[in-house]
Amino acid sequence: MKLVGEKTVKGILGTIAFSAISALLLIALFILNEGLPFIFKYGVREFLFSSDWQPHLNKFGIFPMIAASLWVTLGAMIVGAPLGVAVALFLSEYVPQAVMRIIKPTIELLAAIPSVVYGFIGVMVLAPIIRNSFGGPGLSLLAGSIILGIMILPTVISISIDSILAVPQSFREGSLALGATTWQTIHMVIIKASKSGIIASIILGLGRAIGETMAVIMVAGNSVNIPTSPFNSVRTLTANIALEMSYATGLHRQALFATGVILFIVIIILNSIASVAIKKRTIKK
Repeated sequence: MKLVGEKTVKGILGTIAFSAISALLLIALFILNEGLPFIFKYGVREFLFSSDWQPHLNKFGIFPMIAASLWVTLGAMIVGAPLGVAVALFLSEYVPQAVMRIIKPTIELLAAIPSVVYGFIGVMVLAPIIRNSFGGPGLSLLAGSIILGIMILPTVISISIDSILAVPQSFREGSLALGATTWQTIHMVIIKASKSGIIASIILGLGRAIGETMAVIMVAGNSVNIPTSPFNSVRTLTANIALEMSYATGLHRQALFATGVILFIVIIILNSIASVAIKKRTIKK
């Protein structure tokens, strides 16, 4: 009877796992099937490097959106990565463990806040500050970078803390026994030993930033142009898909799916790099 029960549970879990994997594969195949033919038909170079996005004239250059996505993501990493790693180091090495066990789950809960809430705060608070302080529309590349930088903090902090705590306690004790200060131990031992995990957290945060849609639509301004200033309004790849898919038809619809293919490839590359970094850390241990 026990054997039958184990086989039943194994079968159920296997079915669920296969269903999840199948769903992901079907989604990937659907996006590739819809987008790749357009890319090859329209021309890879023309599609990726042209700056002319005018669907009503059958012109589908996505370079302004690629540039905007890269700049917004870079800005988010400048805001979120150093702050996230610094918080992780502080919580792991300076804060008592009892307090850290309370603060860490609280920070992780921030990841559950809907992105529209972050976007609303950006529109109501951040954009007016930027507009009154620096001029321009306020809804800009800078606003998008700051909001995304805040949104990736839970990912960077949580994974970095896990990586830092995974460093053997003997490393700390040995460094302190040799006369190093706490900061010297953190700088010369802890960070180096957990470097791969910290890098993986930053890459995963980068993947989250480049794939974000709703918050960026609300705070970035959505103008199709190559940004020349942090205060320019921009439109990212994800925002372009979300804004135009509802009414797109024909070649326009195919071009949006092709944009999704580019995003899909970029995120796969980022996640692969993160996986390699995590495996490298595991092998070193």
